[in-house]
Amino acid sequence: MSQVIKRAHGAMDMTQGSPARLIVTFSLPLLVGNIFQQLYNMVDSIVVGNYVGASALTAVGTGFPVVFLLASLFIGFAMGATVMIAQYIGAGDQASVARTVDTLYSALLILILPLSLLGVALTTPLLTLIRVPGEAFDQARVYCIVIFAGGVGSLGYNVNAGIMQGLGDSKTPLLFLAVACVLNIILDLLFVLSFGLGVFGVALATIIAQICSWVFGIFYINWKYPFLHIRFLQMRIDRKLLGQIVRLGVPSAIHQCQFSVAILIMQALINGFGNDFAAGFSAANKIDSFAFMPIQSFCTATTTFVGQNMGAGQLDRVKQGTRSALLVSTAVCLVMTAIVIPLRRPLLMLFNRESAVVAAGEAYLLRVLTPMFVLAVMFILSSVLRGAGATMVPMAASIVSQWGARLPAAYLLARWFGPEELYWSYLIGWILGLAICLVSYGRGRWKDKCVVVQPRESCGDG
Repeated sequence: MSQVIKRAHGAMDMTQGSPARLIVTFSLPLLVGNIFQQLYNMVDSIVVGNYVGASALTAVGTGFPVVFLLASLFIGFAMGATVMIAQYIGAGDQASVARTVDTLYSALLILILPLSLLGVALTTPLLTLIRVPGEAFDQARVYCIVIFAGGVGSLGYNVNAGIMQGLGDSKTPLLFLAVACVLNIILDLLFVLSFGLGVFGVALATIIAQICSWVFGIFYINWKYPFLHIRFLQMRIDRKLLGQIVRLGVPSAIHQCQFSVAILIMQALINGFGNDFAAGFSAANKIDSFAFMPIQSFCTATTTFVGQNMGAGQLDRVKQGTRSALLVSTAVCLVMTAIVIPLRRPLLMLFNRESAVVAAGEAYLLRVLTPMFVLAVMFILSSVLRGAGATMVPMAASIVSQWGARLPAAYLLARWFGPEELYWSYLIGWILGLAICLVSYGRGRWKDKCVVVQPRESCGDG
């Protein structure tokens, strides 16, 4: 890795040292960052659930997947760029890193306005499609429109985080996210409790906090990494690198987008069982997201680790890192399940104390959280393949898992055994997706997908 990058505060060279230690060390700031990021929606849900009502809780819960649907398109491309940056860092190619960042930011500035307008235009049709309960519909619509209007903050933060994670810096995004989270909490309480703005207030607080986080990130990158220069008024697109970003990013974008669509269809099924059941699902889903955050952090760390070592042509370290990530993530997942399941009821009551809402949330947590270690293994293998540049396989595994198993099973289980049993469909989908990832990893074709070609030993050797 280049000396400039080695000296940069927070950047980590993952081509040397213990793979397990590097992955865990890199993932810890990501974990704290994920906690802060989840607090955005968690605080929104707690505030509206307790001070506005169950319909507002449903509005925020059902509005999020609608927002994520369009945002996921660009987030997928950012993931592709992250893989490229990590591989170029492993090869010590600063010039290609700089051109990749320029190309990515130029694409962001071109696409943000059309994405925002498209999101606003599709809000009402999508909420109608997923059968949002009538008492929550107007509030969900307001939430989505406000978030879409200020979507540049969310997309910009994720792009900045992806750039720094590719560089090997997982600590810096945490600082700006922490500031944004504190700001979000303060504004939530101010807008809802003092000004009585309800769902509009929590949405407005979220976009203000995200924009602050994004702008701080730009200043930091320009200041700390001299070879990177993010400028709003200068469009610099490298067509070759854009092609690579598209090659790696399109599968990730499709993966993210179809996942969002699947969530919407699942949400439509859940909304059909009434406001209390939907509110319970929303609350339990927030708890589930918190419990799975350590695994998400390990996945991001694994992608960066694999990317850097693929760029350096060190396949043995890739395999060592894969084994370490699988062991650590499975163990942590089991521990999280053992902690959350006994505390599920008091945790759910943080969001809403109505018995029907709590009971619906318990049904989710018992059936989804208990076998979550299967999802952990699937996600780690997907991250390994993605970091190597084999982004088609995680996309295929996710599509088959969601559309070939989870969604059909959910509707059948709900019809045959009742709404509470539909959540077993998650495990059915995870098992199928895991099988696809295992076969692909075992065949080893991912070794030939590296963006960087080594002069002596290609990424495909070994």
